[in-house]
Amino acid sequence: MSEFKIALLDYGMGNLRSVCRALEHSGGQVDVVSEPFDEAMYQAIVFPGQGAMVQCMRHLKSKGLDHFLRNWIEKDKPYLGICLGLHVLFEFSEEGNTEGLGLFKGQVKRFDLEAGFKIPHMGWNPVQFKRDSAVFHENKSVDSFYFVHSYHANPEDSELALCTTNYGHEFVSGIQNGNCYGLQFHPEKSQAKGLQIYSNFIKYYK
Repeated sequence: MSEFKIALLDYGMGNLRSVCRALEHSGGQVDVVSEPFDEAMYQAIVFPGQGAMVQCMRHLKSKGLDHFLRNWIEKDKPYLGICLGLHVLFEFSEEGNTEGLGLFKGQVKRFDLEAGFKIPHMGWNPVQFKRDSAVFHENKSVDSFYFVHSYHANPEDSELALCTTNYGHEFVSGIQNGNCYGLQFHPEKSQAKGLQIYSNFIKYYK
């Protein structure tokens, strides 16, 4: 079988090692990249989570990765963004009042929760799948995954929502538009269920 080569984006922060191990365990061949590359070299980009939006966007712009990512996703090439990799897809984030890549209309908002709910939202929480997807085809309609975040995406287009989660209120915890996926939770921290998502992604596009 042909190898599935993944460009794992290094933007100066993020949990590269654990995501890399999870992707390799799931059948991918992974290279860590930190600048634009020949598109023919890789079948997919994975943007790992963790870090701050301001520093992330500053790094992407300094390397020309902002234009590169927009071009890749606009061509409908496979992209999987985790946590911060979801947030950068939108127009604006309240985290540092930062402009994102603007691929989708909407903002990233900080949780404004009633007493009794802690920020950051951390730990296992149920995810409700709104529609079928190749990445989730072996998951139940409701499964639990691991979250660590203080901000969440608020897309203008409700059709983008792939799944939602309730933490004080319902929020979008995953999106899909063509071959572009963004997940708020961390598959690499979600044991077998999370690894199944990476495996599904690789098998579908291989």
